[in-house]
Amino acid sequence: MAYEYKLMPSPVGQLTLVARNDKLGAILWATERANRVRLGDLYEAPESPVLLETECQLQEYFAGTRTHFELELDFAGTDFQKQVWQALLTIPFGETRSYSQIAQQIGNPKAVRAVGAANGRNPISIIAPCHRVIGASGGLTGFAGGLEAKQYLLTLEGTGQAELVF
Repeated sequence: MAYEYKLMPSPVGQLTLVARNDKLGAILWATERANRVRLGDLYEAPESPVLLETECQLQEYFAGTRTHFELELDFAGTDFQKQVWQALLTIPFGETRSYSQIAQQIGNPKAVRAVGAANGRNPISIIAPCHRVIGASGGLTGFAGGLEAKQYLLTLEGTGQAELVF
């Protein structure tokens, strides 16, 4: 199945917004690692209603006027990944969670590493806020958009207390 995309400039670099079946399927980073998110054929669709609405809501988020997204999402992944990604959607704006807390939330407290792996493959960055997941020590850990982008997003949301960990 083909996916449509639209490029969007943002304060954290160029984002590629991707939709399938009139639902948001991915937000990809300019520095995207190959095959982190597996998609079908892409074709440019700058006038796609779902992509235009996604861009509008993201612009409001970056302007500090939106704290909650109202978009239909199309997560493509394993059942476990989808369970983790749904848990991400429950993290309130301005709050963070650890990988351990997410593992406990989904009823699998020993799956901390698997939660980390699923978090790293989250296809819908920012909207499904994987940036709100931090290390148990309170430090920033890996992020597809880079740690600087993660710090930017957390600061934008008022949770900039986390420290960069290298």
